[in-house]
Amino acid sequence: MSQTQPPAVDAALTEWLTTFSAADANAAHLLVDRHDPSAVAFTQIDVDEQGELAMTDLTYGELAAESKRLATALAAQGISQGDTVGVLMGKRAELVVSLLAIARLGAVYIPLFTAFATPAIEMRLTGGNAKLVITEDSQVSKLDGIEGITTIVAGPQFSALIEESEPIATSVAAGGDAPLVLIFTSGTTGAPKGVPVPVRSLAAFVAYLTYGLDVRADDVFWNAADPGWAYGLYYGILGPLAAGRRNILLHAGFSAAVTSKLITELGVTNFAAAPTVYRSIKTDPAISGFHLRRASSAGEPLTPDVITWSVDALGTEVRDHYGQTEHGMFVNNHWHDDLRKDLIPGSMGYAMPGFSVDVVDGQIAIDTTASPLMWFTGYLDAPEKTAQRYTDDGRWYLTGDTGRKDEEDRFFFTARDDDVIIMAGYRIGPFDVESVLITHPAVIDVAVVGRPDELRGEVLEAFVVTADDVEGDAALEAELQQLVKTGFAAHAYPRTVHFVDALPKTPSGKVQRFLLRQR
Repeated sequence: MSQTQPPAVDAALTEWLTTFSAADANAAHLLVDRHDPSAVAFTQIDVDEQGELAMTDLTYGELAAESKRLATALAAQGISQGDTVGVLMGKRAELVVSLLAIARLGAVYIPLFTAFATPAIEMRLTGGNAKLVITEDSQVSKLDGIEGITTIVAGPQFSALIEESEPIATSVAAGGDAPLVLIFTSGTTGAPKGVPVPVRSLAAFVAYLTYGLDVRADDVFWNAADPGWAYGLYYGILGPLAAGRRNILLHAGFSAAVTSKLITELGVTNFAAAPTVYRSIKTDPAISGFHLRRASSAGEPLTPDVITWSVDALGTEVRDHYGQTEHGMFVNNHWHDDLRKDLIPGSMGYAMPGFSVDVVDGQIAIDTTASPLMWFTGYLDAPEKTAQRYTDDGRWYLTGDTGRKDEEDRFFFTARDDDVIIMAGYRIGPFDVESVLITHPAVIDVAVVGRPDELRGEVLEAFVVTADDVEGDAALEAELQQLVKTGFAAHAYPRTVHFVDALPKTPSGKVQRFLLRQR
């Protein structure tokens, strides 16, 4: 372990690695059975048409009892160790019960985002060789026409299976290397790839919950990310379960008004969400005067205006964190007292304990020989894509994201490797230009891409979403160009500004710049 971090941190890492990597590790025991059965694991929030909140606490005992019965029902459907099961539903109790029941059998959970259309769902089910999907009424029609799929629907069918089944006698102890989840990457830069997530990954998830987010036993913690994607699944479901920390499951669509009400009525103290959430609630005057102890962001770099706004509106700064589906979070502006340092806007922070990180060939890279929390071993059935992620000697995992490190070992994100713009020999990261453009009061959202240019190789073009009462015209274009010249660099201004109604994004909120480059 590192010699520069407090001994207590090293001791905690050793304990987690021993626990979650053991040859006889039992996922169901580690996630639910070992905890106090009377303790609350999740609070499910439902919102009625009038905006009133209905709260239901889910204890570890209830989750254990229901998952044992559902495991018996799944076994009767032919599910056994190593089989895959898709779960297509929103943030609700049945999702957690399903995950735990699948784990009890040593089977593998495939998360399916509820905003997916049928082709995206079919691709993941086919790629993962799943034959069974647990879903809900609002989603079941998306499974029509997918051959060879059996469904279990939350509601009467799901409840009847639990009521009519006996609890499974024992849960499979498949070991730390056994797959627990099969999750697919977002497809921001190419076709989604399957990432097997082993039981031992729980050590890394607990480490981030502890050191990155600083979730404490007395916190009211809310990770608002969707469990159909890595951040919501790793740190909204798996991490809290493994660490014994309660999380909130909002079984409703996002709105700034509901967010405000939920933070107020539940007394949320520790909040984590994607940058798009912060940017959305920033425009709502109701979001002010809160007293969060911690606020964290991941998924896309935070622009400085959000950090400045949050101090007064949320009661604390928002700290940016960095990771990937393949590893979870591993570079953070850590919140934990033992690791917290002054926030430098634009920086992702420092390597998380358990990871050794550097910049190799211009890319953020993980040293596989000195990162005991690293759990990724390769993409599903894709050895060539896996090999592309490593240096020739196998030592460094290359993220594909370009960045830099300063003299104090702080990391700064530049861009995904294929998003870097090279103009007349200058390498320009879109984020640098976007961070300037977003400060203009007329700009609500923005993305910058490179366009081929005969003279310079590439030039910059910006796609801008303006406020409702603002018309995008030549005068505003000139203002924005000058803003970049004075706020970032004279050579890096966008030669053209396109005013658009919305930016193309993945379901997880990441800008699909490759679609903008095709326009």
